[in-house]
Amino acid sequence: MTPLPLRETALLKARRLPFDTFRENVAVLSRRNAVLRPERLAGVRRLEVKARGVAILATPMIADEAAGLAPDEIGLPEPAFRRLCIAPGDAVEIAPARPPRSLDAVRAKIRGETLSAPEMAEVVDDLVHHRCSDMEIAAFLIACASFMTAEETLALTEAMVAAGTRLAWGGRPVVDKHSIGGIPGNRTSLIVAPVAAAHGLVIPKTSSRAITSPAGTADTMEVLARVDLGEDEMRAVVERCGGCIVWGGRVNLSPADDVLISVERPLGIDTPEQMVASILSKKVAAGSRHLVVDMPVGASAKLRDPAAALRVRKLFEYVAARIGISIDVVATDGSRPIGRGVGPLLEAEDVLAVLEGRPEAPRDLLDKSVMLAGRLLESDPEVRGGQGEARARELIASGAARRKLEEIIEAQGESPIRARLGGLAHEVTARRAGRIVSIDCLRIATVARLAGAPTDAGAGLRLLKDVGDVVRAGDPLYRIHGEEPSEFAFAVEAAAEGDGFRIDAGS
Repeated sequence: MTPLPLRETALLKARRLPFDTFRENVAVLSRRNAVLRPERLAGVRRLEVKARGVAILATPMIADEAAGLAPDEIGLPEPAFRRLCIAPGDAVEIAPARPPRSLDAVRAKIRGETLSAPEMAEVVDDLVHHRCSDMEIAAFLIACASFMTAEETLALTEAMVAAGTRLAWGGRPVVDKHSIGGIPGNRTSLIVAPVAAAHGLVIPKTSSRAITSPAGTADTMEVLARVDLGEDEMRAVVERCGGCIVWGGRVNLSPADDVLISVERPLGIDTPEQMVASILSKKVAAGSRHLVVDMPVGASAKLRDPAAALRVRKLFEYVAARIGISIDVVATDGSRPIGRGVGPLLEAEDVLAVLEGRPEAPRDLLDKSVMLAGRLLESDPEVRGGQGEARARELIASGAARRKLEEIIEAQGESPIRARLGGLAHEVTARRAGRIVSIDCLRIATVARLAGAPTDAGAGLRLLKDVGDVVRAGDPLYRIHGEEPSEFAFAVEAAAEGDGFRIDAGS
């Protein structure tokens, strides 16, 4: 074999590497490789790997002889084999990769320019086909976080919808409910979805995993059932039950969003524009025609004041109107956590308590879920205006919603995780006597995440007191649960530095 000139392709045999690089593509070459000698890769950041008309970009890595790669082989991990649809030993073409076409648009955005719809579509196309490195994706996200117009948000949403699967449900009215997040314990979707399905509406609920919170809807549902369903499996569940509660990452709905989220998560980026594009692209792709958005507003929520909430509501309404989806954006109380549990298992326990009508069920979680479900049910022409909440309470009180959730759980299958409450526990106590006047949502979420949530489903915390309660010094405010000692110690230390409770001694 002769050395590879710039952009001239050569063939190597694919060898499967027994590890998972998740979203990243990696290509491992032998140091003795005669096609792309290591010294020729000094200025090459990415390789193009192609087979059967499918091409991916991969980061090159060099293996010494101990790795056992032959000079005519290329080592590819599991994700690359799946994306290329190849088997071990198949021939693949390799060449130094050209930079993604969308980099010019990313650079323009960094300079503060407004991107056109075709430029946004080009960025999304490169994202979906894994042509961008994490560094390039981060640059795009940060540039958009600095400045993004409503028209750009619309263009990004439309491009994200077009780049993935779009589900259809035979002309039936399809509804959904989504929260913008930021409030610990706000697990209303697991109550609203079975209520809507029990009423007879179609609700193909797809959710992301947590980005900056201790649990997302998919994380909490996974305590009860499998959530990583493919498109055909999801369709079968919805056809059988009228609804589902699944992780959206497996059904190719707005796949660009999953790529963006994977970089947003470690950076902690969650801007209104990205949020609107993410939510609406996935709801439209799932076939939803009517959407209720829960938008909590509070001093420690994502939206801190009514002015910020109004701006986001108008952005939701603008984009939704242009892409043909009916939307009802509801500003809700985001001044405190909802329910008592914070973390996947603890939040699942609250959901079941509400649906089973237990006396200890958190009233605030019940009332908020009923309100949101009522607004969703009123999209049914048969439900009179103002009667939605009464119908939602009826479906919960009769056990119909609980039975519907059980039906969905059975259809989705057994959860792959065995969630149990973290064996490590520590009670955080009041430092002074008085009345609790506020609870910092961000601080509570931070402590729960440090304890290991959502990675450890049984980690998090259980709130023992609420706003308005009168406490004495030393009374327990909440109990931290964890599984891994070092993470648990971080959570305990963080709670000692600031427990998130404001107590007025004069009350």
